[in-house]
Amino acid sequence: MVTETSSDDGRAFRRETERVVNEIAQGLRRLDDGAGWFGSLSLVRQQGVLQAVTGYAMQAHMTAADGRVGVARSGVKPTANPSVMICMDPPRYGFAGLPFGEYVNAFRVLVSGFAVADARRRERYCKGACTHAWHNLSAAARTVGAPGTGPCA
Repeated sequence: MVTETSSDDGRAFRRETERVVNEIAQGLRRLDDGAGWFGSLSLVRQQGVLQAVTGYAMQAHMTAADGRVGVARSGVKPTANPSVMICMDPPRYGFAGLPFGEYVNAFRVLVSGFAVADARRRERYCKGACTHAWHNLSAAARTVGAPGTGPCA
């Protein structure tokens, strides 16, 4: 029997993805914890997360230099396919097209590179006057509870 995800479930999952990825990027959640969350998802959901994070990275204007720093932080070998892809100039973003066995490494590399690009973006363009909810997670975390708690911890 095949069941489809309701649109409400899809929106909730997109919000969860956005929260988890931005918590990792802002140092509120460890990359290993985020990779554990990612690894627990179905392959279809993993593909969706890779596509979402690709969009975040593109929006943050991630560069090959950001990718190299991200690879160094990710714990993934520089010769792994996702590492090579993200260090190209311009970075290649076809992570969801990789073999399933490379998805966790792709997530680690992509989120790590996004974290570098997004930190630069927050520093240059959002410093002191940012109203983006996803750039103000540290205040929300102090209000709601410690990172890593809640339904996906």
